[in-house]
Amino acid sequence: MAANGINGIVNGHLTRPLRPGIFAPVPTFFLPETEDLDIPSFEKQVIRLADAGVGPLLAGSMGEAHHLSHAERITLVQAARKALDDSGHHRVPIIMGTGGGSTRETIQLSKEAAAAGADYTIVILSGYFAGALAGNKKALKTFWKDVSAASPLPVIVYNYPGAAGGIDLDSEVITELAQECPNLCGVKLTCGNVGKLTRIADAVSNAEFAAAYPRKNPQAPFLVLGGFVDFLTPSIFANAHGAITGLGNVAPHTLNKLFQLSEAALKDPSLLPEAQRLQGIVARADYTIAKASIAGTKVLLEKLYGYGGVPRRPLLPLESEAASALWEHPDTQAIVKVERELSGKVKAS
Repeated sequence: MAANGINGIVNGHLTRPLRPGIFAPVPTFFLPETEDLDIPSFEKQVIRLADAGVGPLLAGSMGEAHHLSHAERITLVQAARKALDDSGHHRVPIIMGTGGGSTRETIQLSKEAAAAGADYTIVILSGYFAGALAGNKKALKTFWKDVSAASPLPVIVYNYPGAAGGIDLDSEVITELAQECPNLCGVKLTCGNVGKLTRIADAVSNAEFAAAYPRKNPQAPFLVLGGFVDFLTPSIFANAHGAITGLGNVAPHTLNKLFQLSEAALKDPSLLPEAQRLQGIVARADYTIAKASIAGTKVLLEKLYGYGGVPRRPLLPLESEAASALWEHPDTQAIVKVERELSGKVKAS
């Protein structure tokens, strides 16, 4: 396979490996009058995340993928790749959401993502026919088997019952998929099920699994990632690999610091109290800010960085009173304080 100068695939090998850490589903920003893509704001956020050591995920739930056309998703990937390369982040991989209404569309989107410059995909199963799919183990496994087999990029399984009509993969199904599908490179668990995460991590995060079930591309190991960051430290001690979290948009330095502390505490227990302290701040902020969803995250970005805007309709922005309450909430202010200290915006007190 010839070198692909766009998505980092050279002679069939990924040159932007998928590593444990923190990833943020980047919001899609829209111009206020037209709802067209606001690319300059999007590029600023992608670079801001990369500067903080947080990887970008495009066209996910936070990115309002359901509200985007194929062409808009591709535009985002191309803009992100150029912004990363121009800012010196050539080695930062891009994950793109490619879940569609059907298996066929999902595969097509995955091929388009590869051509545009994405390095990995993350795939959720549409909940439109959840009544027929939710209890059908064969149908659930067949979807990710078919998609991962046909995708030119490694695929992350996205388990988010709230956005998939209640479809919630159990640990048995996910572990079997990891064993049977060599082009799967991880799972994002936005079900918040700590026991499920622990069981999957125990099954896949060891040398025996890697030897018995090698990945199609060795640069894309199977990562177990939380969809919330309120249990990051415990998850690291359970051999998980990080998180994909909307809070990463608001506090990327803080979450990267928490990840690093948690990993270091595995070898040096004296660091655990500081990790636990920071985890408490993060957990409270995650709980408070997540309830405000996409609109709330955009409010906070507007407050912090001067861009954010509003969601694409039919989603509505927060009312001004709710926006003020979110910004002024003690949980929000606590993590903003830490973020400013860690990013060098203010001196630590």
